[in-house]
Amino acid sequence: MSFWEVLCLVLYSIIIAVLGVYGLHRYQLLRLFYRHHPTPVPQPDRFVELPFVTVQLPLYNEYHVVERLLEAVGQIDYPRDRLQIQVLDDSQDETRDKAREGVARLAAQGLDIEYLGRTNRHGFKAGALAAGLECAQGEFVLVLDADFVPTPDILQRAIHYFTDDSIGMVQMRWGHLNRSYSLLTRIQSIFLDGHFVVEHTARNRSGRFFNFNGTGGIWRKKAIYDAGGWQHDTLTEDLDLSYRAQLAGWQFLYLPEIEVPGEIPVEINAFKSQQHRWTKGAVQTAKKVLPQIWRSALPAKVKVEATFHLTANLCYIMMLLMALLTVPVLSIRSQLGWERFFIIDLPLFSFATMAISGFYITSQRVLYPDWRRQIKYLPMLMAIGMSLCINNTRAVIEGLVGYQTAFHRTPKYGLTGRKQSQRRKYLSRWPLLSLGELGMALYFVFALYHAYATGLYLGMPFLLLFHAGFLYTGLLSSGQRWFHRVS
Repeated sequence: MSFWEVLCLVLYSIIIAVLGVYGLHRYQLLRLFYRHHPTPVPQPDRFVELPFVTVQLPLYNEYHVVERLLEAVGQIDYPRDRLQIQVLDDSQDETRDKAREGVARLAAQGLDIEYLGRTNRHGFKAGALAAGLECAQGEFVLVLDADFVPTPDILQRAIHYFTDDSIGMVQMRWGHLNRSYSLLTRIQSIFLDGHFVVEHTARNRSGRFFNFNGTGGIWRKKAIYDAGGWQHDTLTEDLDLSYRAQLAGWQFLYLPEIEVPGEIPVEINAFKSQQHRWTKGAVQTAKKVLPQIWRSALPAKVKVEATFHLTANLCYIMMLLMALLTVPVLSIRSQLGWERFFIIDLPLFSFATMAISGFYITSQRVLYPDWRRQIKYLPMLMAIGMSLCINNTRAVIEGLVGYQTAFHRTPKYGLTGRKQSQRRKYLSRWPLLSLGELGMALYFVFALYHAYATGLYLGMPFLLLFHAGFLYTGLLSSGQRWFHRVS
């Protein structure tokens, strides 16, 4: 073999080793989940007198969902003399008029509700939450994004856990209003269920750090201030504040039995924009808090888990490099013979396929009686996850080098059932990266042909997943506006 062939093979092997380590970490989370899941969260003591709660509703151009949100919040079952509602509106369109009308309607019903509209978006969502906190009367703060629909009993079920003075935040599980809308929303719901069912339960019940998800959670106001308040130097202000609060000594609690339904993005570009924001924000948060975590006196298990949690998105760089090395490695492998397949590729199949399958099947078994029907989506879930490597590698690099971008919200349309036609104000822009995804889909056509021609048949299913994922995301991203015109 030539020097370049050896270099490609070594680099490919290093990539597989790194992905294998993160695959092992998934197995560790599954082990912790099965160990702790059977033990229910102890029932809390109850407040003799219910505490004052402020509900914060951060908005930015939420024309399609603001009325639904306000109607649901108006139905929350909690003493009105102990409840304050803040509509934190940074909108720059007709959402402001709808929000004001909704606030006036609820105020006429006797609710303590206030419209707070900023003239600028300084600090984006973190800035809006911080501004509202300055005049929040509540000892506790429930944060709800515009696309969520809380049930009336949300506060009555969750607030009593704060009778434990060490609890700084309680996070509830996201549900999915439009889970059945399309293949894309089905896949996203499985992604999110894995996070909320397996990851959160494993981390929280085993004494490791976990995070507030930006909505569907209640904060003790004192915990926010003790942690340094809302800060906007990362794109994931929720993740950042979570780690700072737990570093300050506050305990968090996860309540999976309380579901807060929310809307999943129905457009591929909106989904990719959301993934970009979450990925970049996690990298920014890792740079910000990991040094503090490792200098602290926290147990080793907390430090190690925080490192895996906050650096997991580095795997997207590994996946993109692995994808680009596919054809060179196929050429080398055809020279070496079949036995090399078991040395190089079998660990990848084991860790990437079995770990992911077990991770997401577990979440579906816990949540849905028809969980077996969800198994058919797993190949496409893995394909789409692989295809995000271009979009999310860009986010990782931007986070690592400190490139600053604005907070891009994820547009929602008030969709709850199967596909519905309606005028949508917030269609995402066509991203240039979709050309790269289509190019990679074409690249894997060549890789599949090369594997077939050289008899490397066992690698073809893996190559097909990459091809299908890049083709799906590339076509949907490029043709999004056309698809919505004809739908």
